[in-house]
Amino acid sequence: MEITTYRKLSNEEIGTLIVQGCSCEDWNLIEVVPNFLPDNVRFTKFSGTNKLGRFDEEITLYGGVRMKTGIVHAHIHNCTIEDNALISSVKSYIANYRIGKHVIIHNLNQLAVEGTTTFGNGIRVKVINESGGREIPIYDHLSAHVAYILALYRHRMNAVNEIERLIADYVGFISATAGSVSNGVQLINCGTLRNVKIGPYAILEGVSKLDNGSINSTAADPVTIGQGAILENFIVCSGTRITDSTLVSNCFIGQGCILDKHYSAVESVFFSNCQGLHGEACSIFAGPYTVSHHKSSLLIAGLFSFMNAGSGSNQSNHLYKLGPIHQGVVERGAKTTSDSYILWPSRIGAFSLVLGRHYRHSDTTDFPFSYLIEENNESKLIPGVNLQSIGTIRDSQKWPKRDRRKDTNLLDSINFNLLSPYTIQKMINGRAILLGLLHASGETAPHYTYKGMIIKNSALLRGIELYEKAIWKFLGNSLISRIQCLKSDTPEEIREALKKDTPLGSNSRWLDLSGMICPSDAVDQLLDSIENKRIHSLEEVNAAIRAIHKNYYTYEWSWAVDVMQHFYFVPVAEFTPADVIEVTKRWMKAVLEIDQLLYNDAKKEFSLIKQTGFGIDGDKIVRQLDFDEVRGEFETHAEVNSIREHMAKKEALGNEVIAKMEKIQLFQTIKN
Repeated sequence: MEITTYRKLSNEEIGTLIVQGCSCEDWNLIEVVPNFLPDNVRFTKFSGTNKLGRFDEEITLYGGVRMKTGIVHAHIHNCTIEDNALISSVKSYIANYRIGKHVIIHNLNQLAVEGTTTFGNGIRVKVINESGGREIPIYDHLSAHVAYILALYRHRMNAVNEIERLIADYVGFISATAGSVSNGVQLINCGTLRNVKIGPYAILEGVSKLDNGSINSTAADPVTIGQGAILENFIVCSGTRITDSTLVSNCFIGQGCILDKHYSAVESVFFSNCQGLHGEACSIFAGPYTVSHHKSSLLIAGLFSFMNAGSGSNQSNHLYKLGPIHQGVVERGAKTTSDSYILWPSRIGAFSLVLGRHYRHSDTTDFPFSYLIEENNESKLIPGVNLQSIGTIRDSQKWPKRDRRKDTNLLDSINFNLLSPYTIQKMINGRAILLGLLHASGETAPHYTYKGMIIKNSALLRGIELYEKAIWKFLGNSLISRIQCLKSDTPEEIREALKKDTPLGSNSRWLDLSGMICPSDAVDQLLDSIENKRIHSLEEVNAAIRAIHKNYYTYEWSWAVDVMQHFYFVPVAEFTPADVIEVTKRWMKAVLEIDQLLYNDAKKEFSLIKQTGFGIDGDKIVRQLDFDEVRGEFETHAEVNSIREHMAKKEALGNEVIAKMEKIQLFQTIKN
């Protein structure tokens, strides 16, 4: 770090400053850099101890307005102002701050620190349960995964307490009596900013009020906070934008988030790439890609991730017997339609759609990719139907493309896989439940009941079929990934290649740690290390979590080996080329059949009924032409082409694996 040297003002410099309208309680308390020029310091009052850099450049503001760096019309108290900052038109004062190089502060009410502050670090946010009990002490480098453990692993309080101790140590380390406005920051037309730490190149324009918080902007990924925003007790991470009269209180806002259009958030945490517009959030844990775009949408007292809330979506935890103590879980990838309602406590399975209003405590965790629909005041479950929805595939493809994070240090480790041990284990459970219902009530029953939900006969049979296809698709994916790395040509070497690399993940329950998919035994191992103090810092906690994420496919194979035996009835350790061929054929069949279902679903979007409203002033021919111009033709549509290409690619891959195994079989036959 460059060390800046300072000197006292000369009598000539003091005289120049006085002539230029400046005043000071004691000129001896001002120090300047050796090459200081007083020319651009005018109409400024100094109090306390201050240090000034050199001001000799010109900057261009929005609209082409040019201004010289320096200090004009301001009151500066106990500050260090580095080279070529511009401070202009401060209505009240700036107190107890270090202002970095090339900072622009123009038309500001107040910027001040009083006493010792932690800049929002250590604030305890009451997530998921409004009444408390799951508080998260937020800090600058909080990840979704550490937050998940802090909020939801209360059964491992020794580990939680140890993490909180490490956080407390960090909070004590960064507490200070002076704030910082780092290099390149712009504060333009802002109101009152108190006890705020601002990272490099952040842009704050028209902000109404900030109180007790950190803006962890970076040069690679600046933060923008805009018109009318009011934030108190907060931490905002790199790449985030908060503007248009958004209100934030007691919140952590992660990397690449957008809170806009009068959004209101209280006692909540938001992680990578969340978006909140128009609506409200209260005591929510918003994992990566939680999105709410509409007015009258309320997310309250729940755990969410990869979630899209429709207009007017609402949940209720106010039974008011013992207060607002109820909570809910909407697992990754779920959607709610317009005017949907869920009564907490409930749990919605991964990648599911909730349509209508549900007044019973729904639990569809073992039925991922399902519809939960209100029909005649009943909750109707359609298991697995989202596996054939082109919209589900589109979502999985868009999430990686919409990762707005540009920081070199990403806080959240995100797994985007639709089919993973996390979802497949639920399908295995769901399939077993459906088979049990079928056995108990008979194949001719018109409908079945599970936890207060109605499942029609046709939906139950279809659910079993769809889950089996998805299970074989996943198992084949895992097997072929191992086979593709095979460089040998003997059955013995095949079996060697298919061995587990680690016992972790095997026979384990798989978890979604708010974006990161991992086996429970790996998490338990991490928590054991924290409890036994083999991990000594928050940096080591984060490094251990990143290592778990990095080893996902290794853990996945350990789990898939055991599941393969359950569904194929042959231990992987005894696999021959013929077994690999058989599993590959089942995989190909499942993949191609699911892709055909997706193709058929996409085709529905080009049906005549979907053309209603097109060609408004013409006949059928005009309607078709208008539709084609706006939506494109079915055969040339990007999503349709993507499905066809995927089918061709997977079929070619399957045939390649089969040919390779047949070659090994032939070689062995000749050899014997």
